[in-house]
Amino acid sequence: MQTPKHILPVIVIAQFCCTSLWFAGNGVLPQLTETFLLPNTALSWLTSAVQFGFIVGTFVFALLTIADRFSPTRVFFICAILGAAANLCLLFENNTLESLVAFRFLTGVFLAGIYPVGMKIASDYYETGLGKSLGFLVAALVLGTAFPHALQNSEMSLSWKTVLVTISILSATGGLLLLLFVGDGPYRKPAQKLQLTTITYIFKNQPFRKAAFGYFGHMWELYAFWAFVPVLLKAYSLQAGSASLNISAASFFIISVGSLGCMAGGAISKYIGSEKVARASLLISGICCLLSPVFFAAQPILFYSFLLVWGMAVIADSPMFSTLVAQRAVSEQKGTALTIVNCIGFATTIVSIQVLSYLSELVAPTYLFLVLAIGPIFGLISMGRSKSKTVSA
Repeated sequence: MQTPKHILPVIVIAQFCCTSLWFAGNGVLPQLTETFLLPNTALSWLTSAVQFGFIVGTFVFALLTIADRFSPTRVFFICAILGAAANLCLLFENNTLESLVAFRFLTGVFLAGIYPVGMKIASDYYETGLGKSLGFLVAALVLGTAFPHALQNSEMSLSWKTVLVTISILSATGGLLLLLFVGDGPYRKPAQKLQLTTITYIFKNQPFRKAAFGYFGHMWELYAFWAFVPVLLKAYSLQAGSASLNISAASFFIISVGSLGCMAGGAISKYIGSEKVARASLLISGICCLLSPVFFAAQPILFYSFLLVWGMAVIADSPMFSTLVAQRAVSEQKGTALTIVNCIGFATTIVSIQVLSYLSELVAPTYLFLVLAIGPIFGLISMGRSKSKTVSA
């Protein structure tokens, strides 16, 4: 069956619009800190709140097999609207750190019906070439994640309230686009009834388990790196005497360049397979973790070039792991498989972000990111040696 040409672009645009909710709080953190008199630990609390909300949301979605039993596009739309509403709650004048954390938690819960469900929708349309399709989809996630930093770029002179309102409008628009112009895919095989043992059954599949564990190692590094990119840039600019560095703009480029890594990895996976691309990306990003102290002492051109390479490699394996998870799961459990893997992966990010936050008070920024190498090393070991032949993904 020939998939209409507009399907993938609309899914990608919707994913970009809705996942811009993810780091909305981080993008306007300086203004939130000043307006609501937040402590220095606000970054880790607000970031972890979204992650924890996503974990709770994905666990509930997976336990109740929501993405497999109900229309994925309707689930996506409802969560996009509710996520936009939760994001607007940051505008309340009487907010405290506790209320801001609660609203970011709710945003994370609703993102559970956006990110993994978007991948489920794509997999219901593309049985072949899924790696390339998910490469574009995760590229949209990357741009959505980086977008708040772009909006907060001081040269654009947008207030923090305008940034949040814009992001909420984008989220609602993305959900509506998917509902009106995509619909459920032809390869969707809905689950017929609720089965609370589905999660346990899924992990009995060894090839699936290897892909999932590789993804968990990848996630240890990814969001901690993204969350602390502004911290890293600020520390380097102070050390190098580059006081004029626009940290919001630089953060946007370092995070958003990962979209190129996703698309390139997706294209390459058609020739060498998703597993080999995932391994290569894990290896490169792990090496970047270990070399970070060396480049922290380098000249600015080398340092920023290094961060751009790291920014590409750190996310390029994400669509490949999602492809492997989708391909190795039973069709009727595909949505639940993607959701539970996301749940556990994002639980890992809370630990790594808190570890990095704790160590930032004890360790010089030069050596702070060495601890992220634990993830790629664990992921590569978990995947073991590749015994499969090269296949198009």
